[in-house]
Amino acid sequence: MDAFPEEAPFRNEIRTWLADHLVGEFAALRGLGGSGSEHEAYPERIAWNRHLAASGWTCLGWPEEYGGRGFGLTRQVVFHEEYARANAPARVNHLGEELLGPTLIARGTDAQKERFLPPIVAVDELWCQGYSEPDAGSDLANVRTRAHREGDDWVIDGQKIWTSLAQHADWCFAVVRTEPGSRRHAGLSYLLVPLRQPGVTIRPIRQLTGTSEFNEVFFTGARTRADLVVGEPGDGWRVAMATLSYERGVSTIGQQVGFARELAEIVAEARANGSVDDPWIADRIATSKLGLEVLRTHALRTLAGAPAPGADNVQKLLWARWHRELGELAMQVRGAPGLTVGAPYVPDRRQSMFLFARADTLYGGSDEIQRTIIAERVLGLPKEPRA
Repeated sequence: MDAFPEEAPFRNEIRTWLADHLVGEFAALRGLGGSGSEHEAYPERIAWNRHLAASGWTCLGWPEEYGGRGFGLTRQVVFHEEYARANAPARVNHLGEELLGPTLIARGTDAQKERFLPPIVAVDELWCQGYSEPDAGSDLANVRTRAHREGDDWVIDGQKIWTSLAQHADWCFAVVRTEPGSRRHAGLSYLLVPLRQPGVTIRPIRQLTGTSEFNEVFFTGARTRADLVVGEPGDGWRVAMATLSYERGVSTIGQQVGFARELAEIVAEARANGSVDDPWIADRIATSKLGLEVLRTHALRTLAGAPAPGADNVQKLLWARWHRELGELAMQVRGAPGLTVGAPYVPDRRQSMFLFARADTLYGGSDEIQRTIIAERVLGLPKEPRA
């Protein structure tokens, strides 16, 4: 039974629209894209996303005055569920639509909203997130990329790493150090930086999957206008934390529908090859099904009420560990054939899922960082010693 039965007409509207529009050139895009598979049909998926935008299916939760639909939580959840159930292609503008956009709406200037929000709604400009660095992964306060004022510009020097989809992005929202001699959280600023300029070099990082959705980004005298700082100079930590608070929103419900599809496919394979008769594998399958119900219940409960301290950190811990273990289960069901890849090296979809899921507990804030945040900020336990 679907959640939110009162939204049945809206749910049927979405189902009908997707059935009517995922046809023709778009039909072949079903199931493509997503974590570890962002290389799949990228130009075609941009065209699909722009088709969504033209029909009013982007930025659903944004206020109407900024080009959104002004939908509440329930309708956003219903949309993400139906989008995932239709096996529609992964969208390309998550970072702009669900992270930067809400940040600008809450903290940007009127000029910044006017300049940047319409192209996000229309999927005309794509964004990436410039947080992690070689010595500042989950420890964001250790940022060393620096910027200084030179006339009407910020001039930026430094390096970002593990930057998702930077090779396709037009802009980057980056946390940089703008106060010389500052340490930790102080002296950081949140800049909007154009990537298509001579001072920016982007190098894709080839992963175990053979794909390259992560990148190194080097800034060497790169420039952005002085008025493209979100919030006040030196207040970047606060703005960056606000952005992260949007990261685990209603789209996680759609993510879980995708997880359910992956689990169903693994169960079907286990039945086909007889491995489901192995008591250990049968137990792992049952545990995965229960875990998925826990994920959904926690997400809905968290989204429905006032934000509880640490709830998003718990959600990240839950889904990352669950999905990594699902990848392991997929290989155990496959058995020895899962260990081989032909030449040229192109892992199949299930192998790619297993390999990429090894990083689930690292990106977006490692498990260790999530537990530390919960311990220190929610439970009030003593802080870890820091150098």
